[in-house]
Amino acid sequence: MVSIRARRPHDGKWGNLSADTMLAHIVAADTLYTLYFMEEVSAWLGWAWEPREVTSGRRPVMEIADVDSELITWSSTRRQRIEDVLEGLTYKYAQKHGRLPGEQARHGLGWWAAQDTRREKKTPRPLEQLLAWWKASALLKFGKQVVDGLLDRCRAAGVAIRARVDAHVDVVLAAADVAAVVSTVRGAFARRHVLAEARRHLLETLRGQEFTRGLDDYIAHRALCDHSRQPTVASPAADQLFCTADFAGPDRWWIVGTDGKPPLRVVPVRAGPGRQPRGAERDPHRTHPARRRTGRSPGHDRVSRHAHRRPPP
Repeated sequence: MVSIRARRPHDGKWGNLSADTMLAHIVAADTLYTLYFMEEVSAWLGWAWEPREVTSGRRPVMEIADVDSELITWSSTRRQRIEDVLEGLTYKYAQKHGRLPGEQARHGLGWWAAQDTRREKKTPRPLEQLLAWWKASALLKFGKQVVDGLLDRCRAAGVAIRARVDAHVDVVLAAADVAAVVSTVRGAFARRHVLAEARRHLLETLRGQEFTRGLDDYIAHRALCDHSRQPTVASPAADQLFCTADFAGPDRWWIVGTDGKPPLRVVPVRAGPGRQPRGAERDPHRTHPARRRTGRSPGHDRVSRHAHRRPPP
């Protein structure tokens, strides 16, 4: 919780905080929260996590390993309603603009879908009553064996995943992978975008295992130093410095859907040397952000799926 009221340091007067900076870093903050959340839940209950594709062509979502997708869908009725409405809004957007929405436009469409599906608040019920209702509903839908054995199955899956996933992260490969993904999503990017992607990398690589504090910052630092350049001469603040990739990507490549067909052709946009990147005053969204990682290999054996975009040694 952050109070909107704050005392100004230069004159001691009270005023309202500007939420622009906090909103700009909200994705990086969310990925950091998820890192801590997954680590604590895994340590407490012995679970592990796995990436699952919820929406075709979108980033995978980290879910508890060995929880049946049908059970997740059954317990996430609101999310399914939002996805159904969002599909229609995306179709209308593509019809109007002749292209799929970018990341910023998708966030806006997602907000409208959430508003359109929001129901009136019901009278609150005690937690004990809700738990009893949820369990009874699950037993009626899936049976006693599935519901009562869920905890043991998740713990067994956690043991198996921790046995094959190395807790050590190869920083060199991680930095190259993070830089490749961010530069594909954005023609120009700031450190907060790289930091958020570094944390996503740790989410999918460690699967809930303990991570070294500060490793996310170090991966972001290496990605910026080794694989990017700053095309702007000067900026007002460090968090407003934008960079571009320092290694060449292909002219175009295909993002493959779950059915194996290429639904979208992506043409990355790069800002030339010495030129202010378009959208430097706002977050540029030029390409589709979809990518996948298997996350199945140990950290030091893991090969970036963007290895073909890495610079020569």
